[in-house]
Amino acid sequence: MKKRSTTSRRSFIKKTAVTGTGLAMGLSAKSYNRILGANDRINFGFAGLNGRGNALLAAVHATDNVEIVALCDVDSKVLEKVKGKVKENMGASTTAYKDYRKMLASKDIDAFAIATPDHWHAPMAIDGVKAGKHVYVEKPCCHNPAEGELLVKAQQKYGLQVQMGNQQRSGAVTQQAIKLIHEGLLGEVYHGKAWYANTRGSIGRGKVMDAPAHLDWDLFQGPAPRVPYRSNIVHYNWHWFWNWGTGESNNNGTHEMDICRWALGVKYPIKTNSSGGRFQFEDDWQFYDTQIVNFEFPGNKMITWEGRSCNGLNFRGRGRGVTIHGTKGSMLIDRNGYIHYDLKGKVVEEVKEQKASATTNTVGRGSLDDLHMNNLCNGIRKGEKLNSPIEDGNISNLMPHLANIAQECAAVVHTDPDTGYIIGNKKAESMWGREYEPGWEPTI
Repeated sequence: MKKRSTTSRRSFIKKTAVTGTGLAMGLSAKSYNRILGANDRINFGFAGLNGRGNALLAAVHATDNVEIVALCDVDSKVLEKVKGKVKENMGASTTAYKDYRKMLASKDIDAFAIATPDHWHAPMAIDGVKAGKHVYVEKPCCHNPAEGELLVKAQQKYGLQVQMGNQQRSGAVTQQAIKLIHEGLLGEVYHGKAWYANTRGSIGRGKVMDAPAHLDWDLFQGPAPRVPYRSNIVHYNWHWFWNWGTGESNNNGTHEMDICRWALGVKYPIKTNSSGGRFQFEDDWQFYDTQIVNFEFPGNKMITWEGRSCNGLNFRGRGRGVTIHGTKGSMLIDRNGYIHYDLKGKVVEEVKEQKASATTNTVGRGSLDDLHMNNLCNGIRKGEKLNSPIEDGNISNLMPHLANIAQECAAVVHTDPDTGYIIGNKKAESMWGREYEPGWEPTI
């Protein structure tokens, strides 16, 4: 690979991300464009190469003047496999890392994409901005509310761009739908219903055993308290264990709860209640395969999320989506378009996205990923407003955390509408953060 002029290019990218324009740096438009053409390539490193990691690699490859220069995974088999595919399919020669901290030390990297297990999202993103990298972090942006707070503070302290991966925010038709709602098409909107349905199988009972030689189990766990390796955790079922995952409400519900919150124009709920459990199978799954959550907001507005992980009967013909209800009508919005209904449920208009996105598989690849990644890159290069900056993404991410807390506490959880902090429930308040493996506590 040809040697890059790393210092001048990275300096330029950092400066333009802060100022938003070369003109603000005292340059003429002509000289700005000349420098931009020579220096605006963004070099990406990736941590986490399964599932959504593959979708993000493809999204970066689809973005102009972006290069994949580093890959990181704690599984050496996965790392070598993906490195070979990136070379074969994208023509990129990459440096492979097992430890993300060594990758972040590289001055060749401008931006850092995170698609690891959930317990790594906030700690890695925080370390990323501390190392001077812009960050794309998959949802959920944090394993718990305290980490989300810390990540927002880190972004504000270091001034780098941090985009959360709720990619529907970048969909042109979704943006159009929200604009129409905010302009009053549905009248006064007061209720959003979100849902997700799938047919996940049992994860069984895991066997305690030695981790395979190609997996660094200690580094996989990182900030999580240490437990023995079991046969039914890696590479996907960690989602259903409290030590590393955040359940279906965060894994998929975050997306639709976010769209509802956006459409209703609300911030933090005033109370949250949840019902559900692990109903379909008796196995090691620690969260809930069936869950119905209600969030109430100031101004007589509410959002409901219904999650069914193991029974894939669609609602309105879709495995996932939202309906927004107002005084003049309703709207169904999913990743691939919207349908406007009148008060009696008659279709008024249907609009579809130009390209389809996957909805309920474990990768979720689609055109929305490309748009969302491109938005981040434009934010880095020229200060374009991010569609899901971390300070806003984290507000939406708090909702599924509150859902899980309410479910575990078997109580209505009350929260401050200005801050989202839990009020008057000691057990619920104790779940705001988590215990860390000593020496792995995230700091800014």
